[in-house]
Amino acid sequence: MNLNKLIELVNPLDFTCRKQTGEVGPLFQDSRKVTEGSVFIAIKGTEVDGHLFLEDAVHRGAKVLICEDSFYTSTPGVCVMEVEDTRALIGPLAQHFEDEPGLKLKVIGITGTNGKTTTATLVHQVLTSLDKKASLLGTVAKIINNRVYHSKLTTSDPIELAADMKAMVEAGSEYLVMEVSSHALHQHRVGGVKFSVAAFTNLSHDHLDYHETLDEYAAAKKMLFDGLEPSATAIVNMDDEYGSFMVSNCSATISPIKFQNGNATILSNSPEGLAISIDGVEIRTPLIGTFNAYNIAEAFLICKAIGLPTNDIVDAIEVAPGAPGRMESISIESILPTPTVIVDYAHTPDALENVLSTLKELKSDNQKLFAVFGAGGDRDTTKRPEMAEVAERLADEIIVTSDNPRTENPDLIIADIINGFTSTDNVTSITLRRKAIYKAIELASGNDIILIAGKGHEDYQEINGVRHAFDDRVIARKALQIKADGGL
Repeated sequence: MNLNKLIELVNPLDFTCRKQTGEVGPLFQDSRKVTEGSVFIAIKGTEVDGHLFLEDAVHRGAKVLICEDSFYTSTPGVCVMEVEDTRALIGPLAQHFEDEPGLKLKVIGITGTNGKTTTATLVHQVLTSLDKKASLLGTVAKIINNRVYHSKLTTSDPIELAADMKAMVEAGSEYLVMEVSSHALHQHRVGGVKFSVAAFTNLSHDHLDYHETLDEYAAAKKMLFDGLEPSATAIVNMDDEYGSFMVSNCSATISPIKFQNGNATILSNSPEGLAISIDGVEIRTPLIGTFNAYNIAEAFLICKAIGLPTNDIVDAIEVAPGAPGRMESISIESILPTPTVIVDYAHTPDALENVLSTLKELKSDNQKLFAVFGAGGDRDTTKRPEMAEVAERLADEIIVTSDNPRTENPDLIIADIINGFTSTDNVTSITLRRKAIYKAIELASGNDIILIAGKGHEDYQEINGVRHAFDDRVIARKALQIKADGGL
């Protein structure tokens, strides 16, 4: 990018340039990635302040520094621009550096506590089944025109996001379906992205270690809808107590979902799947559970909003498998009956209640429902006893174990959860997650149901900051096979 153009875009409060002209770039916010002639923008993060690395960026070859504090004295050949808020600037600037890829895509953003991944996956599956060139960014994976990459964050940083969007455009994508986290909205990671459709699934207790209160968490989610243009569409779960709040003062066309005396109805809900009606259109799906009725309705209305034919959407949803690690059934071939094992990503009280309620509703009187779960380390601690209350109310047998302890002592996390039980008569604690899964499968009869909650699609377990290979689905399948062979 030409320096004069960059100055025009940044519109700095003050700047000092000494003998610097011509082309500059690319843009970086990590000084370790800086290359000769690049632009370094200093972001004040939650843990690290990028302003501490201005000199390191210059040492590595940065020719432009964009910062909030002008304490850095420019050296010859380095331009320093002072702005009020680098975080608010980085998104639009990253899009400019990549030639505005967001304007060349129809971008669909989905936010909420639970259901983002399933809804986004369903929309992406509908688009691809109808031969539309579509990409996906979310918790499970990054998919750029059928090429799958590992996803580290629900919503990546603005520079990576802009680069991904450029790659999507170059690969021929017309649509981008993306999950949008509250962290990403609060930190302006999607700044400069124009959303054609935004959807709200629900809001419940999560991330209060970051947002502190539920209202602050909701306010972060609302930012997605506050930024919509009149030409956009907002799909909103109006049964959620925060639904109306999300679209208050929203300029977009509002398309509501209301199962409680509204435009949507659950026609049937069984172990074989769901049937719903939304705006008079009937949809059948192999997905189960009331919470999935909302996900299906949201996916349908999103696809309608981007102009896909109704019949085509229905046909595609009815065969869409949904997201991996979301109410995913794990089974093996065996002549002997083995327990029904369900793996799900549920890691909040509300999500755990959703899946356990569904399984409790579907099980027969002679079946036991086992719950194996833990809680993530270095995250909101207040939800831990709440998850215990949910499990105690809905499960017959409970095994509390590790999730991703990260840098916390897993036994202390388990103790926090145990404190939420009024009785521990049917509660066992096993720190090692592998042993906990094996124990549940050992104890369960061939007629019982086991929910393994918390990690879903994840293929790792993070302990002391290190990710170790670990997949609940692989472990459960191996344990089932050993049990079928008479080894458990």
